[in-house]
Amino acid sequence: MREPAAPELSPPAGTVAAAPAEAPLIAATGLSKRFPLGSGKRAPVLHAVDAVDLALRRGESVGLVGESGCGKSTLSRLLARLLDPTEGTISFEGRDIGTIPARAFATSGTRGKIQLVFQDATDSLDPRQTARQAIAEPLLRLGIAGDVDERVRRVADEVGLPPELLGRWPHQLSGGQRARVGIARALAPEPSLLILDEPTAALDVSVQAVVLQLLARLRRERGLTYLFVSHDLNVVRLLCDRVVVMYLGRVVEEGPAAQVFDAPGHPYTRALISAIPGSGRAPVPLAGEVRSPIDPDPAACRFHGRCPDGDAACAKAMPRLRAVPGSSPLHRVACLKMPG
Repeated sequence: MREPAAPELSPPAGTVAAAPAEAPLIAATGLSKRFPLGSGKRAPVLHAVDAVDLALRRGESVGLVGESGCGKSTLSRLLARLLDPTEGTISFEGRDIGTIPARAFATSGTRGKIQLVFQDATDSLDPRQTARQAIAEPLLRLGIAGDVDERVRRVADEVGLPPELLGRWPHQLSGGQRARVGIARALAPEPSLLILDEPTAALDVSVQAVVLQLLARLRRERGLTYLFVSHDLNVVRLLCDRVVVMYLGRVVEEGPAAQVFDAPGHPYTRALISAIPGSGRAPVPLAGEVRSPIDPDPAACRFHGRCPDGDAACAKAMPRLRAVPGSSPLHRVACLKMPG
């Protein structure tokens, strides 16, 4: 079965970011994840995520961007409670879930409310399960009551997966169909939050557009909250209300998507946006090498050495997120060179 023709991708209609005063659906404070690279007190430590504060309001779509290795996927897995944090707190619907071990969280009542759509549907689907079995699996594991077969049929129809495909194995499905199975599997437990980790990266461009339109519609109809992890900044600009930019484990800029893309405040964000094909911006060259995330200097900006605006002061102080003068209070940048 061929995928339907790709419609023109446009921002989802009828979705408005929640008011800033609204309590967040999920919030992380001082969230860190470090991986020891050996045994003993002096073993080197990889700082994958470092002191991240992040909040998502109900119904909001937040884009998480940054180059490979910056900590996006680790942060996603921390929020999904697939990894235990080294430090910091995670609150979901006002409840502290960061103290619940990941293994115990897998069977908790909150597990179904936070679901992940993985980057490559081919790798994330069990080749020994049919599409129907894959969609039903979270319902069975979480012990969700009701007619499982009917629920599978309903959610499959919602994502545009015909009934005749539910008995097929992953290798018998197209890339777009496998992506729909992965989305249906995540939707089956009726989540409030979907964490989308590069959900269209492995798809052809035309199929990407179809899947992105599907995600926009599902968000609008279900009132879902999205954390959308992506390298494709054009997609993030179209589908997300806010953008969070990470560099080497830290958040360097965050704010409303329009403001971040139109007036990026951090040199790294400016470099990312200048690299978008057709952006019309002069390229921002980044000299030097990426600093190592292993035992980084706690008293230096992580971007020091590559930053076109950096100087000696940047090697002596770690910048904190501050509001951008003249912009929205939600637009914050971690840069010593920012005015004010």
